[in-house]
Amino acid sequence: MTVMSHDWMLVETLGDEPAVVAQGDRTTDMVPISTFLRRHPHLMAIQTAIGETVRAGGGLTSITPKNDRVIRTEVVQMSDGRIHGVHVWLGAPDEEPPPRPMVGPLIWDLTEGTATDTRESLVVGGWDPDRQPTHGRAFVDDLPRRDLKPSEAQVLSMIIEPQVGVSICNTWDVTDYRGEQITVGFVARSVPEVFDDGSEHLICRAMNWRSVREGSGIQHDLLAQKIIEGLAVPGVHRALVDPRHWTLLKWLDEPAPFFDWRAGLVSIEAVHPDDRAAMAAMAAEFDAGVTSGVLRVLDRSRRWTPIHVTVHRVELDDGVYAGLAALREPTAVELSTVGLDGDRPAERTRKSYSRKGRSADAGKA
Repeated sequence: MTVMSHDWMLVETLGDEPAVVAQGDRTTDMVPISTFLRRHPHLMAIQTAIGETVRAGGGLTSITPKNDRVIRTEVVQMSDGRIHGVHVWLGAPDEEPPPRPMVGPLIWDLTEGTATDTRESLVVGGWDPDRQPTHGRAFVDDLPRRDLKPSEAQVLSMIIEPQVGVSICNTWDVTDYRGEQITVGFVARSVPEVFDDGSEHLICRAMNWRSVREGSGIQHDLLAQKIIEGLAVPGVHRALVDPRHWTLLKWLDEPAPFFDWRAGLVSIEAVHPDDRAAMAAMAAEFDAGVTSGVLRVLDRSRRWTPIHVTVHRVELDDGVYAGLAALREPTAVELSTVGLDGDRPAERTRKSYSRKGRSADAGKA
């Protein structure tokens, strides 16, 4: 029989059965509550309280059948109204529960490639909630920058090859916006949902909370981070990208300042019309392992600016591949080779050139 601690217990409620994901600040591995509290004298009362809480859409207080314990519940609710989880506390009638840990609900639209946060999920994740938007965020905004986590391969694989019914529960260490080291627990589950316009999207619904690191994982993280930092090159900004849409997933260095990376890397909307044939050729080369070239993308002032892109094919998980992109400003020789003027960004042009035959005028159009 599992004895509940005096802390709040967090259960995820999106599956067939509520699953315990945390007790206080200790993360558990999505254990079904009937297994976690097997032979617990108040299991049925706790299960009933969770179900009633989800149906009511708000926290409840109930008494166990023998009147010897109080069950208190609070919901973890996304901004769209969907309940992601329930906090549960069990104690004596004359006891008060400890402060309830902050839990942040968030969703990733795996079909559209966008993230929606809540203020709570930003705070828990180590972001400055006063400077970060909650809606229309890119995945690269939600994943920790620079710090490389062993568990991130699962999350990145979920994004690159979305599948229904995938669930993940883990922790990772993050450097927050103040420069402090924190540990964040998270749980995520992919579910299909029908939107108002009738379209079906694959949505990843998640929660995060402040956790503690247990075991030797932090040493693994530190070693991986030293390797990443040791391969850094001044002026080169490395990132992992989704090869389906060439969207940025995670920065391994500080974000590149010379283009609007939130608009995409080399997606069809973010690349100059005259460079899209070259982009398609690079995508085909990527299937063989590595590709590189100069492409014009949008900068923050919405003008076209050239960047040099090198993308290596890397395997994140069995059969799941991402692109490891190295981004930098091109040299004068590289600009000349592709027929661009290095003095200023090229504006839009209706002319079409082959990549080899593009003249310098294309860069001045």
